[in-house]
Amino acid sequence: QVQLVESGGGLVQAGGSLRLSCAASGTIFSIMGWYRQAPGKQRELVATITSEGRTNYAESVKGRFTISRDNAKNTVYLHVNSLKPEDTAVYYCHARTISLNFYWGQGTQVTVSS
Repeated sequence: QVQLVESGGGLVQAGGSLRLSCAASGTIFSIMGWYRQAPGKQRELVATITSEGRTNYAESVKGRFTISRDNAKNTVYLHVNSLKPEDTAVYYCHARTISLNFYWGQGTQVTVSS
């Protein structure tokens, strides 16, 4: 059974930092990443990383967020720095297998106070 379990969200002041983690199990993923959904808005891409370590970021988070991956632990991380109130959202872990099966985590809330 495939599972993605996120952790690390919370309440933080503007300018602060958090580290989000997503522990995956059940299969091997070619691409892992993070999306987020703010209230009243569509879910949007934050960052992705391939099993080879190639990364991709949304323009709004470049230079502030860093995605990394530990293939041995099947875990992906998102280091979020210089947080802004507009980063407030539920952050979802996403993973895709080489056979194009997609999976989502349950989400972790990040709230940034001004």
